[in-house]
Amino acid sequence: MTINISSKQMDITPAIRTHIEERLAKLNKWHTQLINPHFIIHKQPNGYEVEVAIGTPVGDLFAKAHNADLYKAINEVETKLETQLNKQKHKGEARRADESIKTLSSEE
Repeated sequence: MTINISSKQMDITPAIRTHIEERLAKLNKWHTQLINPHFIIHKQPNGYEVEVAIGTPVGDLFAKAHNADLYKAINEVETKLETQLNKQKHKGEARRADESIKTLSSEE
C-alpha cells in the first residue's frame, strides 16, 4: 500500500513517515482494503493540523485533528478513522437489531 504524505510548510522526516505507517497498520485489524491513503500535514502558529482521506470499498473515510504535538495529532486522526471503520463494519448489524426489536414489539 502506498501512503501519500504531503506538507508545504515542513519536511516529512523518516520518523514521521514511520509513525504514520505504524498508525495505519493498526487499522488492518478491521480487515478492509484501504485505498490510496493521503495524509496532509499543516503547520500552524499554535500547532499542527493533520487531515486524512482514505478510500474503502464501502465508502470514503475522512478525519481531521489539531494538536500542539504532531504525533498526538496523528494519533487522534487514527482514533477517528478507527471509529469510522467500526461504524462501517457494524452498520448492518445495527439495522438487524432494530428490525428484531420491531418484530418483538409487534408480536406482543
